[in-house]
Amino acid sequence: MSSVFARLRAARKARRARVPLILFFNPDWISLPPEGPIGDGCCELTFDRERLSQADVVVFHIPSLSSSTTARKWPGQRWVAMSMESDVNYPQLLDESLMAMFDLTMTYRLDSDVPSPYLNLAIAEAMRTPPRAKTEPAPAVYIASNWRDRSGRTEYVRELMRHMPVDSYGKCLQNRTFREDRGQSTKLETISAYRFTLAFENSISQDYVTEKFFDSLIAGSVPVYLGAPNVADFAPSLDCFIDVRDFSGPAALADYLQSLAADDDAYDRFLAWKSQPFRPEFVSLVERFRTSSMDRLARTIAATR
Repeated sequence: MSSVFARLRAARKARRARVPLILFFNPDWISLPPEGPIGDGCCELTFDRERLSQADVVVFHIPSLSSSTTARKWPGQRWVAMSMESDVNYPQLLDESLMAMFDLTMTYRLDSDVPSPYLNLAIAEAMRTPPRAKTEPAPAVYIASNWRDRSGRTEYVRELMRHMPVDSYGKCLQNRTFREDRGQSTKLETISAYRFTLAFENSISQDYVTEKFFDSLIAGSVPVYLGAPNVADFAPSLDCFIDVRDFSGPAALADYLQSLAADDDAYDRFLAWKSQPFRPEFVSLVERFRTSSMDRLARTIAATR
């Protein structure tokens, strides 16, 4: 028995003597840096499951983690639960028995151990792009191709279309098509020509503010937002978006949007922030996420060995 403890002590000593190894167990759907040093060399990243026993940290992408997956947790290892997806769409993130297996969380939630919101420094800098002339006759644009809907957005947009023109380019409620689809650049170019963008999340959860909100801000189209109740925390100005919750329903929202579209001075007040300093609270939030989430995880691990 003493020899077993001796081997464990030797393994822990060897582990502390080298750069910590982070194994990303199931990197499906996730854009990650290549294998090798991360966090300015303070940790090493691998995707090789054969190195599970050597890993100091194992990251599991919860939305793509199979229920049949089995992995042994080796002595001294720390496990990380990672997700950029809403806990409404993936309720396993709220499963206390499952989450008890993990030592750290790395999600879009600002209260996670390594917060990984959709907002970052590059996105904030891109928001300084000047707005373009609004050349489309319809006041609003909607782009969504995911029919998964836990927020009620599909029916809301369908009803809104009964009261005002809305151009919809995605597979959901489509009535317009792109001349050519070059991905993100086409999306930004398209919505920049509209006064309003319906930035409707597919689910409503605290801190779950995705590219739908930020893309419209970058493009200079006023986001009409349905989603996270604390969306204001992620806004560069409190006068840069319209919150669907402030209206009794689609008809009332349509009346307001059409009145704004007909009043250039009133509408321009929603774009004035483009040439003004960002809110101090927004600047502080962006500073927290100056580096990538994997780099921040690496530094967290290196600092708490």
